[in-house]
Amino acid sequence: MVSLYKQFRLLDFENSTNEHLTDHKLIIYQLFVRLFGNTTEMCKHNGSLEENGCGKFNDISVKALNGIKKLGVSHIWYMGVIEHATTTDYSAFDLPADDPNIVKGRAGSPYAVRNYYNVDPDLAVSVDQRFEEFKALIERTHAQGLKVVLDFVPNHVSRNYSGKEAPSGIVAIGAEDNTSKSFSPTNDFYYVTGEAFRSPLLKSDGNDRQEGPVFEEIPAKATGNDVFVANPGLHDWFDTVKLNYGVDYLGGRKLYDDPIPPLWYKMYDVLQYWAANGVDAFRCDMVEMVPLAFWGWVIPKLKEHYPELIFIAEIYNPTVYRAYIEEGNFDYLYDKVGLYDSLRRLIEDHHDAHVDDITKVWKHQCNGFSKHMLRFLENHDEQRIASRFFAGNPWFAKAAMVIATTFSSGPVMLYFGQEIDEPAAGATGYSNDDGRTTIYDYTAVPNHQRWMNGGAFDGAGLDENEKALRKFYNRLLWIARDQEAVLQGAFFELLQGNSWSEGFNGKTYAFLRYTQRERLLIVANFERRNKQVRVFLPDEVLNYFGLDKHEGLELRDLLSEKNIYTSRLGDGIAMQVVSTDAFILKF
Repeated sequence: MVSLYKQFRLLDFENSTNEHLTDHKLIIYQLFVRLFGNTTEMCKHNGSLEENGCGKFNDISVKALNGIKKLGVSHIWYMGVIEHATTTDYSAFDLPADDPNIVKGRAGSPYAVRNYYNVDPDLAVSVDQRFEEFKALIERTHAQGLKVVLDFVPNHVSRNYSGKEAPSGIVAIGAEDNTSKSFSPTNDFYYVTGEAFRSPLLKSDGNDRQEGPVFEEIPAKATGNDVFVANPGLHDWFDTVKLNYGVDYLGGRKLYDDPIPPLWYKMYDVLQYWAANGVDAFRCDMVEMVPLAFWGWVIPKLKEHYPELIFIAEIYNPTVYRAYIEEGNFDYLYDKVGLYDSLRRLIEDHHDAHVDDITKVWKHQCNGFSKHMLRFLENHDEQRIASRFFAGNPWFAKAAMVIATTFSSGPVMLYFGQEIDEPAAGATGYSNDDGRTTIYDYTAVPNHQRWMNGGAFDGAGLDENEKALRKFYNRLLWIARDQEAVLQGAFFELLQGNSWSEGFNGKTYAFLRYTQRERLLIVANFERRNKQVRVFLPDEVLNYFGLDKHEGLELRDLLSEKNIYTSRLGDGIAMQVVSTDAFILKF
């Protein structure tokens, strides 16, 4: 039998074959530019840009950046920057509106990219200077000591994709395709030969659902979510077309990568272009839908010129996590199917939710590379914590957020408005009332507007509960950045030695993060009631730390800045833990 001491040493799940890139914990703030700066208060359902307004690059002022930085943020993910499909007409700037039958919502999805080499005209005060306005935002962000994260959408583009603004010498995507072939490794798209594309938004009589420019696609291209027919369904990604990295999906999924398909070079050029313009990191969309071999080729190639560049993968299959780190060369991966799902069940107080689910995450899904996992409780794909579809109360997620933030040295992310109780209430147009902040419509985010306070970005419009919530996030994120044990420390779970102890009933989680100089004990209560908890540190742990079980110990909670004292460690560390709350105890 392996001794507990050896288990104690072996359970450092931060060890990894890849070196860590940074000397500080990444705190990422996801900011949807279209919504962030919008001050329109009474937005119309399915309203136009003129009716509902739109946030601009210039709205993200130095005051705004300082307000974000005060939370402890190190990186800002500017979402929705790249030019994408839209029904808004900018014909005066040679940017006509897309046919509304190939656009989701009036504003359009930021993941239906229309041009990889320019930015969304909605976000500029002067449309003809839109790229310069974004460059100025990058410079402002860097000047405040913050880094810029940009979306890279590699799997699909909009139905109306245009490469006309590609730099000189770069062939536009699809420009040289042989459209008579359904698949060729030298084509950039897949084709449904002999058939015309038909939008699911068209009426059965063939008339458009709404008026707009006439869109024709003959032959039809395959749809972004791997749908190889001419008539995708309403729940498919019908506004996008699938890009071809040399995989014959209808012929056994064989990958043709010798010679390297032309699309690989074109996507390298896209990434290189944005890196050269000051982007520090890429959040890469739906990476599992693109061959692993492409990532293993493109990321090292880019890092030869930009060694500090960071790549984050949106990924949902735990069985391939290690491959995307070790072969794909990603720095960080989404931990959605794992910690997020486990914490959500506990937050929602499901009868079968158990903290053992957290154990399974580090023990089976990411043992050895937890520092490469990006943790979060909100993003644009997920429902807001404060919505009635999730917790309905942001404080129910307090214990979970403490764990997500301190679980490992990997990044933690929050979505703008999360820190001030944004509930995403009501339908906005294309988006229904489902607890998510829309990515398709022109609208506003009410709680965020109160923090924005007309451009002061001082939170003066928030109520006391919202102010208290932001204060909690502020305190927690700075703890994560300041504490050596969170960034560099080993991990040791304390459930096994406390399964019989007071308060440990499947809804209490406890673990240690520690270095030679610093020790943290994190205790989280997921029950919706206050309770007494007693934590015992095993003898082997006490010996490793040089502590005597016959002596007392004082611990300081970094969140409340209050002390807890035990007169004899051998009797455990007793504490009263408030409902859905947590301690970060330094000793």
